[in-house]
Amino acid sequence: MSLSNDQVQRIARLARIALAEGESEALKARLNRVLELIDELRAVDTTGTEPMAHPLEAELHEGQRLREDEVTEEDRREAYQALAPAVAGGLYLVPKVID
Repeated sequence: MSLSNDQVQRIARLARIALAEGESEALKARLNRVLELIDELRAVDTTGTEPMAHPLEAELHEGQRLREDEVTEEDRREAYQALAPAVAGGLYLVPKVID
């Protein structure tokens, strides 16, 4: 399937995109390339392939390979709060901006 100039102009109008004089041809070429890629995907034989609800679905049966949940950095809260102008109870205090 290939788009015509009128179709590209209509798509641009529907998408509220203002096209300059020379942009229509470039956009037409890009949209036609997207449609060609869709046609290529449709041409692939997927018989016997079950749809997946999630890309990690196959790994769920084995368990996902996740790293261990462990602390890797030291606690530097005190060092960071020492630089703050005002701190109370471990929280940063900021000036009131709305009355």
